Amino acid sequence: MRKGNERGPANPARSLLRGAGLALLVAALLSAARPGACAQSVRGQSLIGRRAPEFVRPDLNGQTLDLARFRGKVVLLNFWATWCAPCQAEMPIFSEWQSKYGPKGFEAIGISMDDDAPPARKLVSRMNLAYPVAMGDARLGRRYGGVLGLPLSFAIDRNGVVRARFQGETDLNVMEKEIRTLLESR
Repeated sequence: MRKGNERGPANPARSLLRGAGLALLVAALLSAARPGACAQSVRGQSLIGRRAPEFVRPDLNGQTLDLARFRGKVVLLNFWATWCAPCQAEMPIFSEWQSKYGPKGFEAIGISMDDDAPPARKLVSRMNLAYPVAMGDARLGRRYGGVLGLPLSFAIDRNGVVRARFQGETDLNVMEKEIRTLLESR
């Protein structure tokens, strides 16, 4: 005869599932507590106030795109992809800024995170962008803190120092204000 609190024989499948669930929970907690576990999302923010990672890549026209060559200019470095609607909405604005602020020392640079150049080249041609675009990859993305969502843009001052990071759909008025502020400071 069983008392009110006693349970019958343990269900082996249920015990196994509970044990596996507990093990996964412990593993997740230990992983999250590990130093650097969240660094992927924080690294992009930690670039602010630091020199922008240098890179040299061929642009979509076959010309050399060397970030160091733009030292002395305010740079808007924009990571995007052809499948990203918010990216496509921003790009014509950046092209306008290039025309408007270029004479004052501004340079927009696009980095397509598409797997292949032909779709990026087709979109850039259709949009008639007034700034250079190169292909990016996971390695370049990691250097900029991990490109986990698009669009992602960095405002870089005339000395090559990252001053702002804009993730996702951004208020372009805020971004433009940052660009103007950087252009005015010498």
